[in-house]
Amino acid sequence: MTQTTMTSSTTTTTPTSSGLRSLHLIRVTFSLIWVALVVTTSASLVSADGPTVIAAALLVVYPLWDVIATYLEGRLAGTGATDRSAAANMALGLATAAAMIIAVFSTIGAALLVFGIWALLSGAIQLVVAIRRRRTVGAQWPMVISGGLSVFAGSSFAVMSASETSGLSSVAGYSAFGAFWYLVSVTALSIRIRRERR
Repeated sequence: MTQTTMTSSTTTTTPTSSGLRSLHLIRVTFSLIWVALVVTTSASLVSADGPTVIAAALLVVYPLWDVIATYLEGRLAGTGATDRSAAANMALGLATAAAMIIAVFSTIGAALLVFGIWALLSGAIQLVVAIRRRRTVGAQWPMVISGGLSVFAGSSFAVMSASETSGLSSVAGYSAFGAFWYLVSVTALSIRIRRERR
């Protein structure tokens, strides 16, 4: 996920910034569709409930999509899966999807616990990557904030998983908030690209 092989010249930075902007737009679209599906089909489910088939599928797909997006981001950076942060994040996403497959046969509470641990750890990785990427790509402050908030939200989900009234609506809110920060990142990258072209 990091941009360790890039220089600071306009010709090498701009294509990566443009690629990240496009990928972040795709992330926004995916998140909004995912949120809409959760809200319309599963928002009423609470911690003690067993997930429906639709809810189970949505919970498993979310970390798998993050694995795909991380891989694509690595390709944009020219590092593929060889970058340690990207590899760690993809391994985490796959492990989360596997754990989620087990959790969805139990309760929403179990799924919230898995989701919370994943959000915490993936947020920490995002935070580190965004900080490292500031010098090569720039316009990373939205991702720094998003990563930090993901760590906080993940901790909250882990705690909330023990509450009988917690449900998937909180996870939908998390995803919607993530989409907002990716949209902010798109705007910041667009401004940087325009400045570099002048």
